Amino acid sequence: MRIYNSLTKQVEDFKPIDLEKVKIYCCGPTVYVHSHIGNWRTYLLADLVNRVLNLNGLKTDFIMNLTDVGHLFEVGDDPEGGEDKVEKQALEEGKTAKEITKFYIDSFLSDYKEFNLTQPRKFTKASEYIDNQIDLIATLEEKGYTYETSDGVYFDTSKFKKYGELSGLSVEDVKEGARVEVNPEKKNSTDFALWKFSPKDKKRQQEWQSPWGVGFPGWHLECSAMVLAELGDSIDIHVGGEDLKMIHHQNEIAQSECATGKKFVNYWVHGAFLSIDGGKMSKSLGNVYTLNDIKLRGYTAMDLRYLFMTASYRAPLNFTWESMQNAQNSLRKIYEIIGSYEQDPNAEISEKYVKKFKDALDDDLNMPEALAVVWELLKSNIPESSKLNTILKLDEFMGLKLDEHIGYEIPDNISDIAKMRKEYRKNGIWDKADVLRREAVDLGYIIEDLPDGTYKIKKKF
Repeated sequence: MRIYNSLTKQVEDFKPIDLEKVKIYCCGPTVYVHSHIGNWRTYLLADLVNRVLNLNGLKTDFIMNLTDVGHLFEVGDDPEGGEDKVEKQALEEGKTAKEITKFYIDSFLSDYKEFNLTQPRKFTKASEYIDNQIDLIATLEEKGYTYETSDGVYFDTSKFKKYGELSGLSVEDVKEGARVEVNPEKKNSTDFALWKFSPKDKKRQQEWQSPWGVGFPGWHLECSAMVLAELGDSIDIHVGGEDLKMIHHQNEIAQSECATGKKFVNYWVHGAFLSIDGGKMSKSLGNVYTLNDIKLRGYTAMDLRYLFMTASYRAPLNFTWESMQNAQNSLRKIYEIIGSYEQDPNAEISEKYVKKFKDALDDDLNMPEALAVVWELLKSNIPESSKLNTILKLDEFMGLKLDEHIGYEIPDNISDIAKMRKEYRKNGIWDKADVLRREAVDLGYIIEDLPDGTYKIKKKF
């Protein structure tokens, strides 16, 4: 298996730390709104990574976080200067922070299941690792990497010589490009908050006692603390959207490696952006689509999953309703084809197509090429029962729930229509035969005429 590593900027052979279990962490949602389809592209990437490792006979220990505190709205160029997203949403909706996080966590988990994603060993909530985060700050303080300002405890990025290695930008590069210095007490524009003090003029819903005062953890700190607590000092793979590479992920590297003295992550896997109609997602444009928005248009989570599979995870993907329709048409064609196959549990699985499929995925998770293998299989001349068993095997790694679209029974009324239509055709009464064919289609079934004069009934998807 070869995969692109954002840290080294090249495709590398994957070598796990421990052959017994590959450690994977994925940055999950900040639970104050419904996850949009751009988010889901990242979470499907984490799912693909897990499935391909399984395809290679490796077990995974997979963790995904739920940020329920500490993620601030950015002010100017300073991601440390705004309001906590959860607290702000609680105020807007007139609810408690816990009510907000529970509602959006439930929404996320429901959608997660609908997308048929790999279940992590644990969804870690930031608010449940406060002690771990405080201990991590104390370690960094003891080693001389922190300083205190009037609004919090900060990490001094100038003391970590490898800062910016992931993004390709040094502390000085970022400093030169900064337009606004929101907090004049920060020593460097790249320095980030480990602990933010609660405002003196109001009480926050989520705040905790610490050696530095009452407050709450910084967003970047949370991920490091949860990784270290659940997976250890060094992990194999960290997955996330490419928007996190510039700041969030390199801050994770800085604080984690300075605390432990060990390499934090061996392979950084970042998914590319999803654009909408050639542009950015924007609330003002009304195109921040969620799974529910997709479903209201008549599409399913599997249709969107298929669409994401048509592009490399490292390539930008443009979402349009036309591309959504094309994805649905393609997936329903697969349903239609496999739904017509005769089932034989003992039929051979084609090792030829399994190998071609695996070779594609082992080449930097090349799902478009793997999909091409699927269509090649469906058009091949091998027995239908072997095709069916083979594609079901491949679907263990595609996750399209294809097993739900085989083995359906033909209702008696449809069988009767087909028999009557055959008699009309036999006697040359073509107009009535056509009426019955259209009636069957309206009821959700297609009557396909075969060369030998018989017919086959297929479910319409």
